[in-house]
Amino acid sequence: MPSFTYHRQVRTLTSEIYEIRDSARRVGRIDLHFASQEAYGTLILERETDEDGVLEIIESIDEDLVLSSEMPRNDFLVSVYNGRDIGFYNDDFLRERLAQTGGNGAVSH
Repeated sequence: MPSFTYHRQVRTLTSEIYEIRDSARRVGRIDLHFASQEAYGTLILERETDEDGVLEIIESIDEDLVLSSEMPRNDFLVSVYNGRDIGFYNDDFLRERLAQTGGNGAVSH
């Protein structure tokens, strides 16, 4: 099984978000949410991965992050998506964009 590393980006009382890396390459990200008896994950992979590869990643996440979280876990339910990161947006970006466009969202050239 490949060795993955995880870089935590967000942590709350019942959820965490990690960037997933395989050596120097970014594989994707996992959003984990811990309910009373289950752990839920949303896994976004940034490259095409066959089902065996997806299962390896999920197994690694379960062993490295979910089981070590000390939260109750009767089941680990994971939704998997394939996509790419197109940006990170926040309130400051939105305010600047609205100021540039006069409030309509379209940038005039």
